[in-house]
Amino acid sequence: MTKRLSALAVSVAVAGGFFITSVPAQAAPAGHAVAKTGITCNESRMRQQIANLKRKAAQLKQLGETAAARKALSDAAAIQHRLDQCIASERDGSKPFPG
Repeated sequence: MTKRLSALAVSVAVAGGFFITSVPAQAAPAGHAVAKTGITCNESRMRQQIANLKRKAAQLKQLGETAAARKALSDAAAIQHRLDQCIASERDGSKPFPG
């Protein structure tokens, strides 16, 4: 009896996991890229964040705060990397057989 219940619980969990992971990719709004993880990317907002961080880094560098400027540039580079991944996944996801 307990084997049947645990097998049923595993089956429900697998089916639920499948539905949860497949819905966000199909329900993405227009204008947003969808990464392979199912996360939507707002390209214009990400570009704005990158510009703000670069501007902040330039100001910090002028003030002599080099460590904080490096951190701001590092954050900008991380956002740029995520943006590049979003754009690439959108480009590759439209192909019938990515490769």
